[in-house]
Parts: sequence; C-alpha cells; structure tokens
Amino acid sequence: MNPVFLIIGSVFAVLAAVLHVVIFRFESINWSKPAVWKRFGVTSQADADVVRPMAYNQGFYNLFLGAGAALGVVLLATGVTEAGYAITLFATGSMLAAASVLILSNRRLARAAITQGAFPLLAVLFLLLALA
Repeated sequence: MNPVFLIIGSVFAVLAAVLHVVIFRFESINWSKPAVWKRFGVTSQADADVVRPMAYNQGFYNLFLGAGAALGVVLLATGVTEAGYAITLFATGSMLAAASVLILSNRRLARAAITQGAFPLLAVLFLLLALA
C-alpha cells in the first residue's frame, strides 16, 4: 500500500463528501429559495414547487454518499483498511457514476457533472493507485 497515494485519495474523498453535503443542503434544505432552484436550471416558482419532492429525495442520496465517503476515510485512518477501501471506493465510485449519468442525460449539464465528479474521480484514481 502506498501511503502517499492513500492520503491524497482520502483528501479527495473528503472533498467529495463535503461537496455532496453542500448539494444536500441546496436540494433538501434550501430548495425553496429562488437562487437555489435557479442554479439547478428551474425557471419558475411553480416548476420549483413541482420538483421539490424529487429534489428533497435526491438531496438525501447526496448526503448518504457523502456520509459513506467520510465513514470510509475514517475507517482508513483508523486502520480498518479493507472496509475503509471498500466503503470509500463504493461511495466515490457511486458519485462518479452519478456524474457520468448526469452528463450523458444532458450535455448542457457538463459543468455540473464535472463539478460533481472531479473530486470522486481523483479519489478513486488515487485510492486504486494506493492499492497497486
């Protein structure tokens, strides 16, 4: 195990976790604010009201992925390496897969997909390199 790559991968996993908690806050807590729903491409209060239950639910998906990445890093840091790698790679891999689905579903969402997927991509890459 390469400890330098493990640390770098863990840092990117924590950054991905923090970002996904921020996304949770936007989608599940602050959705009713026009500045938030406009950021997601919603153009009217009526549309925001219709989308609100889906955004609320989606926000919790992001929270759970962030929590998984954070838990995995804690396990890695405390020496529970097999479980730590598994959980961290699963959570960040899921984040990366979600970012891929986002860009494949609508090319205009490329910026959002890159924002959502960059930290998880780097986390997965460095954690796999740490194992090599």
